[in-house]
Amino acid sequence: MSSIVDGWLESAYSDLKNINYIIKDEYLTHIVAFHAQQCVEKSFKALLEHNNREVPKQHSTLKFYGLVSESIDIFVNEELLSAFDDLYIDSRYPGNFGLMPYGKPTLEDAEEFYELAQYIYDYIYKKVL
Repeated sequence: MSSIVDGWLESAYSDLKNINYIIKDEYLTHIVAFHAQQCVEKSFKALLEHNNREVPKQHSTLKFYGLVSESIDIFVNEELLSAFDDLYIDSRYPGNFGLMPYGKPTLEDAEEFYELAQYIYDYIYKKVL
């Protein structure tokens, strides 16, 4: 594995570790969503690097999924990726704090985001080894 691929995966793993510490805190669900989005984005970037493909300087997990979808054989919920993208932008600015259409992510939303991030990370980690 190249050092760039390893770097992306190490950083993605750090996001998962952060989530692990805060996943049960209802006050921090928007931060869980942010780290889950980051984990997925970095995992997809690792796979692009592994496949010797250009890594665009973007942050849309949905766009990255489009770039890697032909090289993975797992189901990825595109609605959750779209929610990630919305939350990523909103969580970076005070006022919205990562709000979903119905408000701040719930603990159940946070769990779902975490599970998706862990699933994608684990799959890509095993694929690039």
